[in-house]
Amino acid sequence: MADTDYTLPRPAFDKPVKLLIVVAPFYRDIADQLIAGARAEIEAAGASHDLVEVPGALELPSAITIAERLSNFDGYVALGCVIRGETTHYETVCNDSSRALTLLGLQGLCIGNGILTVENRDQAEARADPARMNKGAGAATAALHLVALTRKWGGRRKGVGFMPATEEYKLAGELKDNPKA
Repeated sequence: MADTDYTLPRPAFDKPVKLLIVVAPFYRDIADQLIAGARAEIEAAGASHDLVEVPGALELPSAITIAERLSNFDGYVALGCVIRGETTHYETVCNDSSRALTLLGLQGLCIGNGILTVENRDQAEARADPARMNKGAGAATAALHLVALTRKWGGRRKGVGFMPATEEYKLAGELKDNPKA
């Protein structure tokens, strides 16, 4: 039987990396473990991070979209936990949050998806436990690897932190300081 627990080596960076951890803390204890795992992995890679909380898993992609548009992070870590209940709401939350994160990734955002989608609390605890398989750390690792690929294949054209003011802009195809009438 093949060994299926291969882990890629941690990426190395020559320039600072800043990630945004976006968490839906509905199950606070699970979320805290996922956050701790993500933070540990980000710090081990020499990167920095900010943290924001949103009401639920469905709001994770929206918060990431807002941050991408208004701020300047290199990548994102989406964390949360959805435990199956008695209604079909579970399928909606799992499918729609995952689909939205995937679509953002296909647009070029570097996102690690750490939303646990489990049948019961025991499964959630197992996947958030730092001593076993902390999926928060896994999501941070995924985001870091995507940032590394982005930099390898052309890099982001933004720095770390908030967006600087644009130095030049065009009006009707001409630079603002060189208008033609």
